Amino acid sequence: MSYQEIITIEPDKRGGKPCIRRMRITVYDVLGWLATGMSHAEILEDFPELTEADIRACLEFAADRDHRLVASVGAA
Repeated sequence: MSYQEIITIEPDKRGGKPCIRRMRITVYDVLGWLATGMSHAEILEDFPELTEADIRACLEFAADRDHRLVASVGAA
């Protein structure tokens, strides 16, 4: 499953930030928890509505966004 099937963007939800499966949990929430040292297991325990695939989709989304940003800057 690709992140495009999991990450949703709705202009009227969370200010149009990318969210997980139409929930109010954003990609940036998950990335922030990972950055503070939370393990996947801890995130899933605190937020049982999330899945391991959701966490991987957030990482894939961030990697793809970073790749596109670098490619865009490199083309300028």
